[in-house]
Order: sequence, then C-alpha cells, then structure tokens
Amino acid sequence: MRDTQPPLSLNAWLRLGAVAGLLPDGPADVLEVGCGQGGFAARLARRYTYVGLEPDPASCAVARRRVGAAGRVLGVRLEDLPPGRFDVVCAFEVLEHLQDDKAAIAAWADRLRPGGRLLLSVPAYQRRFGPADELVGHFRRYDPPVLRDLLTGAGLESVEVRHYGMPLGYALESARNLVAKRRLAAAAERSADERSAASGRLLQPERPLRGVLHRLASAPFRAAQRLTPGRGPGLVAMARSRVGA
Repeated sequence: MRDTQPPLSLNAWLRLGAVAGLLPDGPADVLEVGCGQGGFAARLARRYTYVGLEPDPASCAVARRRVGAAGRVLGVRLEDLPPGRFDVVCAFEVLEHLQDDKAAIAAWADRLRPGGRLLLSVPAYQRRFGPADELVGHFRRYDPPVLRDLLTGAGLESVEVRHYGMPLGYALESARNLVAKRRLAAAAERSADERSAASGRLLQPERPLRGVLHRLASAPFRAAQRLTPGRGPGLVAMARSRVGA
C-alpha cells in the first residue's frame, strides 16, 4: 500500500510512537507551535481541527503544501496569533530552542481551554548535551524533574513525563553527534537563532520511499520503547490546564 503521508525521520517515528497515546480520542482543536516541515502536522490535521505555526519561511512553505486544505499553517510566532484557545497545544522539539523556556510554557498554557492538554517533546538529560545540540541551536536538554517543575510552575496539573527512544534513539543520537562535529566549524558564523530556524530542515527525508523504509525499520523499535518508559534519550510530557482556569 502506498504511503501518502509525509516521510518522517527514524527519530520522528520514535517520537510519534510515544506521542500517539497522549492525543485525544475524539474531535479537538489543536495548535502546534513550531510545526517544521509538517510531518506531524499532516497527520494531526487529518484527525483534528488543526492550526500550525512555523516562522521559518522555507519550512512553512513545505508544511503548507503537506497539510493542504486539511488544516492551516501560518508563518507567524505565537504572539502574532489572534486570541483563541485550544483543546491541545503541542510543541515537539521546540522548547530547548527557546532561551526563556519558563515564559514559553506560560504562553502555551495560556492558549489552553480549561482541562486542555499541553503536549511536548524535548531531548533528555543535560549531561548528554553534545555537538548535535549545539549545531541546531539548543540552549539545553531536560532532566525529567526539571521539565516536571516547569510544567507545574506554570499552573498545569496531571503532569506525565515519559522517556522514549530506547534503544534505537541512542544510536541515532550518536550518529547525529558525529555528523555535527564535522559541520560545527561551518555553522560557527551563524547565530543560535539562525541555526535554530534551520534545524527543522536538517536531516529531514524528502522521498516517499525513504519515509516508507523509515516507518518499517522503526516499527519494532517503537514497540520496544513502550517496554522501557523510564529510559531513552528523549522525553515526552503531557500536562493539563485546571478545569476552573
């Protein structure tokens, strides 16, 4: 069967496997902050009423094409979005790019309806900060207690933090670090903001066949990571706004 969805990297397939069980079962209004080239966006737009934000023009153009009429992709930042609240606000591999992560989480939480859910993914453990993080403009990685405290500090509740990516994610991260070591010298002249903006285009598959191969190759590892929710180089987190908020 031909796969009509946009191709995902191996690591994105692992992330999707971890995130899928945290998404709503029924209809929902979803806002994705930093949707990149729209790999997740196209999938979310098929299930929900979807709005994606992507300020990088090149990535935004790709995301718009992939989402099509199923949803909306806007080339703006959150502060430029008209007022409105959502059942789900998600940001995958975004928080670590923002210098003021506390303010970002507060702004995202402010867009939630009462009882709505904030869904995030971030790289795990500051001690694992390496060349790949530096190359794409990361300010930090997150230890689980730090991420949990950020979410509760924003007034969110029912916080869940899970690892993902065991065991394949470790090998992928090692490979990205090797590639990044060779590219860092050339990237040194670019600012962290410029490297961050370009990160959504880095190592992204474009050909459908590669996407199919990644989906098939990642399938056993997506199943394996469910057996080790306390281990892995990535974190997913979900937290809810207070019903009376």
